[in-house]
Amino acid sequence: MRLLHSKTGLAKTGLATLILAVPLLANAARADDCANAQDQATMNECAGKSFTEADKKLNQAYRQIEGRLKDDAATKKLLVGAQRAWVAFRDSECAFQGGPPDMAGSMYPMVIAGCKESLTNNRLKDFQGYLNCQEGDTSCPVPTAP
Repeated sequence: MRLLHSKTGLAKTGLATLILAVPLLANAARADDCANAQDQATMNECAGKSFTEADKKLNQAYRQIEGRLKDDAATKKLLVGAQRAWVAFRDSECAFQGGPPDMAGSMYPMVIAGCKESLTNNRLKDFQGYLNCQEGDTSCPVPTAP
């Protein structure tokens, strides 16, 4: 009898785990299908992921620029200041574009993430330009790669 009770307990535990896992799997599948997002929660999540990817690329380029400026503390300090100001601008601009959160409704996260992604991609283009300057280009603040 004890063995049967133990198996029943395992079955109940397994069923409970399955019941709890199904919504998580559904959310994961929903998030993976961003091209065909059908509900606002998925669109918000997908927009957030797109922004996160753009931000990763920007940070990689920023680290490359920092690496090239390792021997130029004054220019590196200017880069840090410019980037901090740019992040503040990006966040303020996107808050402006999104409007007051209490008025925007359920699509507010998507609007903000889309704005941040767009501005981040524009900044990334600037950084890529800095990383591809021609030797002797005095308008470029980043030295060419060795």
